Amino acid sequence: MPFDVVAQQFKLAYLLQALAVFAAVVGLVLLALHRGPARRRGAAFLLIAPALLLLTVGLLLPGLHTLALSFTDGGGSWAGLDNYRWMFTDPEALIALRNTLIWVVLVPLLVTAVGLLYAAAVVRSRFRALALSLVLLPMAISFVGAGLVWRFVYAYRPAEAEQIGLLNQLVLAFGGEPRQWLVDSPWNVLFLIVAMVWAQAGFAAVLLAGAIRAVPDELVEAALLDGASPRQVFWRITIPSIRPTLLVVVLAEAIGTLKAFDIVRTMTAGRFETGVIAQEMYDQAFRYGETGRGAALAVLLFVLVTPVVACQVRARRRAA
Repeated sequence: MPFDVVAQQFKLAYLLQALAVFAAVVGLVLLALHRGPARRRGAAFLLIAPALLLLTVGLLLPGLHTLALSFTDGGGSWAGLDNYRWMFTDPEALIALRNTLIWVVLVPLLVTAVGLLYAAAVVRSRFRALALSLVLLPMAISFVGAGLVWRFVYAYRPAEAEQIGLLNQLVLAFGGEPRQWLVDSPWNVLFLIVAMVWAQAGFAAVLLAGAIRAVPDELVEAALLDGASPRQVFWRITIPSIRPTLLVVVLAEAIGTLKAFDIVRTMTAGRFETGVIAQEMYDQAFRYGETGRGAALAVLLFVLVTPVVACQVRARRRAA
């Protein structure tokens, strides 16, 4: 019998076995629920058991393995804290840490500010739905797609050649010389951040527009009757009222920024001093074979993300 036929039969048998196991689990859960209140505690455990199993296999065990791997070198031998010392002494690693700090400070603030201004401008408009749909369009593509779009925006060709980059075309139109925007450090880091803000501003605008619409009209009208200007209403009434949503947006963007990889990888691949922690982690583990260093960077990333996630959960509870 041909090998491909055997492989297809094996896949079919595996699929049938998986369906049988799934049906058995569902049947056990339904049976436990049917047995009455005395069995509810066991039924609840059965309901969460698959999720706990997936978390253990997909998160806890790989996390512990990564932690153990961070104390080894590229060959798997024990290295102690050498990888962590390297992280805070190697020039390239320090550049990645510096850039990540810049991203975490600027991206959440810029995304929130742009989203807030856009939401405040269109929230009372007749064409609010259309305006919010337009600003959401960048989110319809992946970060890789956003990186490709902005890579073409920043594309460079010599002055005598025909420019394909939008930004250099504008520079030439005003009599300037084309520049290699993604080469000059540290400005190239800011140009990458622009791409991230463009991709994420729609998320902030939609959330904040909903929060602004939820502000009671009575508060706004009372402030206007007391002689407050629209600017004063915005800063004294609207901003304090949507503060929980603002905090959620900032924290969500901070988490996403700490894990930023796609845009950097697509636009510069971490060259020209644009690397971030996630990019450096990928390079060390998969390009240079230094799995221990890559694991140490992954552990650092986890340590940085964890308190931000905890703050986000608390902020969402307060917002609810």
